[in-house]
Amino acid sequence: MTPTQQPDPLASLEERIQQAVQLVGRLRQEKDAALSQAAEARVETGRLADELTALQAERKQVRVRIEKLLEQIDRLSNA
Repeated sequence: MTPTQQPDPLASLEERIQQAVQLVGRLRQEKDAALSQAAEARVETGRLADELTALQAERKQVRVRIEKLLEQIDRLSNA
């Protein structure tokens, strides 16, 4: 083979390095996106936990009010 027919090992190495650099760049972007999504999910989880707590408190208040109304009805029935 003549030197012009042989593959250039340096060119092949450069190509593989370029591919690796592109892959690392893409993986970093994907990591950043995943971290951002995780942070948003944590915020949403906190918001939902707060909403659940508020709804449970409201349910308890409604239960107490209904129990009082039922007690008043019982008193009227027994009177």
